[in-house]
Amino acid sequence: MKLSDEQIVGEVVLGNKTLFASIVDRYQEKLLRYATYLVHDTDEAQDVVQDSFISAYKNLNGFRRDKKFSSWIYRIVHNMSMNSMRNRWRFLPMLPDFDWPSGQDLEEEMMYKEKIKMVSDCLDNLKLKYSEPLALYYLEEKTYREISDILRIPEGTVAIRISRAKKLMKQICKKQ
Repeated sequence: MKLSDEQIVGEVVLGNKTLFASIVDRYQEKLLRYATYLVHDTDEAQDVVQDSFISAYKNLNGFRRDKKFSSWIYRIVHNMSMNSMRNRWRFLPMLPDFDWPSGQDLEEEMMYKEKIKMVSDCLDNLKLKYSEPLALYYLEEKTYREISDILRIPEGTVAIRISRAKKLMKQICKKQ
């Protein structure tokens, strides 16, 4: 029987500390993708996610079980990402590694990366208040309620921001 996130948290709080590893397994990849979107740096995003898991673990007693755990952990990552961006020192980016594994279709991979870059560039031109709900909805497949919990804004505001973001995104992508 697969335990829900909330059940696992309850067990961890009661002393079964090793169960927290299943929470990490469930969320690590998703949270890393979300943090990378926010901070635009994979290494920094990994630090943010690791710090977020540590913070979540330390504060499990403060988690309200009438809320969704996923919204709570995403909120922690959101806060840690914002703190990280405020405290960031700018470094020169490292050159990308062009040592491709054999058997990979380079042309297809490059076209895919170009599309991702175009969408990312369009998203980067949106204000954070529009791009973040859009990314949570489409990239992280969160519901309006979950986005509302993560960003701490009313569901109606989430709907309006996503609607406006789609219109703005369309205009920006057409210009580019």
